[in-house]
Amino acid sequence: MDPKKEREVILIAAAGQENELGKEGDLPWHLPDDFKRFKFLTTGHPMIMGRKTFETFPKPLPGREHLIITRRKSYAAEHPLCRVVHSLEEALEATREHGRVFVIGGGEIYAQALPLATSVELTRVHGTFEADTHFPELDPAIWELRTAVYHPRDERHSYAFTYQTFCRRP
Repeated sequence: MDPKKEREVILIAAAGQENELGKEGDLPWHLPDDFKRFKFLTTGHPMIMGRKTFETFPKPLPGREHLIITRRKSYAAEHPLCRVVHSLEEALEATREHGRVFVIGGGEIYAQALPLATSVELTRVHGTFEADTHFPELDPAIWELRTAVYHPRDERHSYAFTYQTFCRRP
């Protein structure tokens, strides 16, 4: 990594109007275009996630190292793309040579990572949902909305949504 270039720690999430992320390990929506964007942005970069988030995947996502944070010392993820760590700090240390790393959830991991994040890629789903997991509030004194791209509801998407990119204010 170029020592002159700042490392990017990017939180990436889809959340409802009230910061809802999901309920019982499942998303309350299905947004194929958001999945494509997630894949485009994260491929080739390490992803940091909590164990519960990892366990919602049917299998590890190709082209991305998965750093799985768990308190369980005996937890194992038997796959070459997966590495088990026991804290956010350990995950960040393990990826220090990478110029860009994505934090992909869940709620506790987002809350821990937000003070260290350089930007946030948020898909704001236009609706309110029952949820047991939430994305942290973004303080407008700290976070500036740089871009917003609206996607209307259509035959493939039950909800309208907006891709939002927030950058930390200088």
